[in-house]
Amino acid sequence: MRLVLFNRDLRVIDNTALVEAIDGHTPVVAAFVATPKQWERHFLSPIQADLIQRRLHVLKGELEQLNVPFIYHEARDYADANQWLVTVAQQLGINKVFVNRDYEVNEAWRLQQLAKLGEGKWSVESFDDKCILRPGAVLNQKGEYFKVFTPFKRSWQKMVGNVAVRKPQVSVQVSVPSGLLFEKDSKFSFPTRDSSKWSVSSDDIIHQLRAFSAEKATRYQAERDFPALDSTSMMSPYLAIGAVSARQCVARLYYDSLNAPLSLGAETWLSELIWREFYQHLIYFEPKLCKHRGYLAWERHLNWVGQRDHFEKWCEARTGYPIVDAAMRQLNSTGWMHNRLRMVVASFLTKDLHLDWRLGEQYFMSQLIDGDFAANNGGWQWCASTGCDGQPYFRIFNPISQGEKFDSNGEFIRSWIPELKSVPNKFIHKPWLWNEFDNLDYPEPMVDHKTQREITLALYKDAKDQH
Repeated sequence: MRLVLFNRDLRVIDNTALVEAIDGHTPVVAAFVATPKQWERHFLSPIQADLIQRRLHVLKGELEQLNVPFIYHEARDYADANQWLVTVAQQLGINKVFVNRDYEVNEAWRLQQLAKLGEGKWSVESFDDKCILRPGAVLNQKGEYFKVFTPFKRSWQKMVGNVAVRKPQVSVQVSVPSGLLFEKDSKFSFPTRDSSKWSVSSDDIIHQLRAFSAEKATRYQAERDFPALDSTSMMSPYLAIGAVSARQCVARLYYDSLNAPLSLGAETWLSELIWREFYQHLIYFEPKLCKHRGYLAWERHLNWVGQRDHFEKWCEARTGYPIVDAAMRQLNSTGWMHNRLRMVVASFLTKDLHLDWRLGEQYFMSQLIDGDFAANNGGWQWCASTGCDGQPYFRIFNPISQGEKFDSNGEFIRSWIPELKSVPNKFIHKPWLWNEFDNLDYPEPMVDHKTQREITLALYKDAKDQH
């Protein structure tokens, strides 16, 4: 018998490990092991935990249609999970384990240990399914990984044209003890938060992808930075848990292009998918990123002089800057935040409040329904100017001008901060200047941006000088 171990690849279509495991004549069983203590250490958000839990029920049904029983267990962490897998492998007579690789340090260790535990008992077949091109496949002329995104993207695109999406065949019938199976009442002991606004149906997810590619992708480049518009794909939660693959996304873009070059909008969305791959490749080559360290060596000299109560106000959307507070309310309420606003609030935390980017990174992971370590870490270090190909440290987003540029009439702000509905457009991004401000239940700015900008420049210059 063969075992397919699921983790962040909760799909049947285009799942390399599953496709490779089913050969039509060898029995196959699938497994998922919940690891609450590991999730707690990784700041898994309750809303993403709920999304995963709901998706497992869909996955169970789809696997049953392939004659693949779906077994489930809850362990403490990855070490305990591996020990349980040893027991199950012996019980079921497993001689080969199929799994898709993750590149974070703990996940890589889990796979290595599983292979060691199986020596002489079973073999482990692992696949680079998370990325379209495996880490190490995209290198510069010196044979080194790319440290700048744009040349990485050019090389990636030369190697990737249209991509094939694979479907598994139906396996042979097999039965396992009922006590091992994932049941209708199977639930995590890990805390969950309602994610029902996000469908977990495969048909719904594919329909959403097709609708975006056919109807919105061409406008994506022009509209993606405006949070009041419904212009993004909203596929990130599904990519994060592997309910859809990056290959499926790319294949759909090229299919809808009808053999013509991609539109500017579709090309821009493709760049976002390539950024995702860039950060996955980066943690593979730089495991220090999984260990709370900055990418750039001088980062360790940065003096984070911010106040802890300022972090609490940032989390609670009480900064006094409307675009920042509206974005944080969106995050806290829905578990999702518009990408432009992620950059705005991250810049505000690190360069207006002078607080360590790691605080923001962890808070995001604890709230996001689309939390993905590599992308989240890469985004935070980009904004903090400590990352690989990050923005220059002297580029500091102005929370007023960012709001004026991307939410000029305050439509997004008013949707999340009803206290400001009466504020005229002229003052919506700086309501403290409005003569009726004292009548509003809204705080004054916690800091002065211009003053904090000068402090940031000095702090970063000092860190680089020390290095």
